[in-house]
Amino acid sequence: MTEVWLQSNRRILLLAVAPVVVLGGLGWAIFRGEGLPLPVWLGAGCLGFALMLLVGLVRQFFQPRIAYRDASVLFYLKAGGPIVVPVDVVEAFFQGEGPAHLPGASQDQTKSVNLIARLAQRETDWQQRDVKAALGNWAEGYVTMRGTWCEPITMEVIGRLNRRLAQVKAEEQTQTEGSTEGATEE
Repeated sequence: MTEVWLQSNRRILLLAVAPVVVLGGLGWAIFRGEGLPLPVWLGAGCLGFALMLLVGLVRQFFQPRIAYRDASVLFYLKAGGPIVVPVDVVEAFFQGEGPAHLPGASQDQTKSVNLIARLAQRETDWQQRDVKAALGNWAEGYVTMRGTWCEPITMEVIGRLNRRLAQVKAEEQTQTEGSTEGATEE
């Protein structure tokens, strides 16, 4: 079962629902022909587009930014599925700051608090990945998650992430030692 470690920014997603609802309402009014001299197909198109956007927003609402499953940390930084990283590759989480990457905002002035995951330098296969720039960056063994698109990054959140990371690593170590001892006794 997947354990959510860091949620998406649900506040901004809820804010994005408002224009979609307005578009859907307009489409419904046009489709029903309520005093608007516009073709029915235009209303149906607006309504269909609004529903498609709403489904995407609902999906984003429930998709985490970081999760844990089967001895792996899952980073949701691109379209499609997560980037699955073995838990022993992830060393720590810490706070950083960087451009917010908001549409229409000046990148020089708009900053956000970011979450950074440090990956083991010895694991050269995990040093670089292509991710959606608005969600983060993955380079030189550091995974940066833009705070704009996840739950607020506080010291409590970072502490919680590091404690949980240490717990699952300890559990994995215990399981590995237990299976090794069982194999040597046979």
